[in-house]
Amino acid sequence: MRPKLFVAVLLLATASHAAHWPQFRGPDATASAVGTGKPPVHFGPKTNLLWSTELPPGISSPVLWDGRIFLTGVDNGKLVTLAIDRITGKMLWLQPAPAEKLEAAHRIGSPAAPTACTDGERVITYFGSYGLLAYDLAGKELWRHPLPTPVVEFGSSSSPILLGDLVIQLCDSDMNSFLVAVDKRTGKQVWKTARPDHRRGFATPYVWRHNGVEELIVNGSLKLSSYDPKTGKLLWSSRGMARVANASPTAGDGLLFIASWNIGSDAGDRLALSPHADFLEQHDKNRDGKLTKDEFPTGPFKDRFSQFDLDKDGLVTKAEYEGMADQFVQAENAIFAVKPGGRGEISGTHIAWKHNRSLPYVASPLYHQGRVYTVRSGGMATCYDAKTGEIIYRDERLGALGDYYSSLTAADGTVYAISQKGTVTVFGGSNALEVIARNEMGEIVMSTPAIVDGRIYLRTEKRLMCFGK
Repeated sequence: MRPKLFVAVLLLATASHAAHWPQFRGPDATASAVGTGKPPVHFGPKTNLLWSTELPPGISSPVLWDGRIFLTGVDNGKLVTLAIDRITGKMLWLQPAPAEKLEAAHRIGSPAAPTACTDGERVITYFGSYGLLAYDLAGKELWRHPLPTPVVEFGSSSSPILLGDLVIQLCDSDMNSFLVAVDKRTGKQVWKTARPDHRRGFATPYVWRHNGVEELIVNGSLKLSSYDPKTGKLLWSSRGMARVANASPTAGDGLLFIASWNIGSDAGDRLALSPHADFLEQHDKNRDGKLTKDEFPTGPFKDRFSQFDLDKDGLVTKAEYEGMADQFVQAENAIFAVKPGGRGEISGTHIAWKHNRSLPYVASPLYHQGRVYTVRSGGMATCYDAKTGEIIYRDERLGALGDYYSSLTAADGTVYAISQKGTVTVFGGSNALEVIARNEMGEIVMSTPAIVDGRIYLRTEKRLMCFGK
């Protein structure tokens, strides 16, 4: 056999027996490296780069199955699902979604934000502009399940997950929030659960497995909730969350971990509204009993006018105003651990430990080797003992400033933290933070990497890069 042909066959065989990264944050959403081989700690556009492929814009994270990588993007105004060859980085196929209009997105967001998921037979994508879509691994559409566009001006970010024969999608928004499960083979709805107490949210559901039980955990506004994944029935909830949910849960050592932060809920920085009648008396210029954005005083409340205005008609009614006032009262910024076995309201019975400082905004917490790690804006890392909540270190500087949207990932005792500016800090240390490397990607990074078989697959603003030794 010719050498080049032999190498090609060998690589193909390797890909077909490779480990998988089937959803946001990988197998079981642990965000920990899988497969064989050690990923590099030093890498970049000129170091340990195996290949680089230009992509349509988007901020979804890569998922992998055998020899293929799946992503989403916006290509010439069309939402697309695409597949890339894992060995070469070559584009294999690209399929447009049947969305008639793209939903609005945050100025640093994208209508292609949710990450796909796959079971090796089909790849599922979700776009807030359309709903759920399923393709086979060759790109042939299998089914489509339209869903209403979430009522939120920042766009959708919650990713679909697969659990048994179900595809589960969270659709939280300022009105008519719900959780839905469809059959992965047909796309037909199996159950749908309304979430009337929840407003906009961007977290991805998490499957908590413990003691032979599976619970579907959802981080939402003001509450963390658990559902029976077979029926969608609410099992328990816990107060103590922020107004807007961004981070997704994780688990380890028999406990569930969740972090939640938003402006206006820290001690000494809590936002509070005056009674509606008093606010009207001060600011309702035309005395019509409703408030426009121009009538809101400049400051944090005017900045959040769209969150007051639930139906987005440009007017804030008394009910909308008082609902938002209640949100400010109930909101809490915290990271906490939940013990299993709860039913009903568990915030007073099943919280193992809790802290209210040094919290991440978007980046999900990471459990790895008995520790829980978080990173917050400014590049400040915190580490807890998972079982006890003891602080190992708090707000240690990574030496990479800026915001952090990519969730933490881990490999063999090291943690990878990625700033929006594109600095990948690799750190470790048992009792104190030790920075091992800082790697500059040279581009904005919003997505979470996949670490599989000693390779790091990282999406930047313009491309997907594969690093390895």
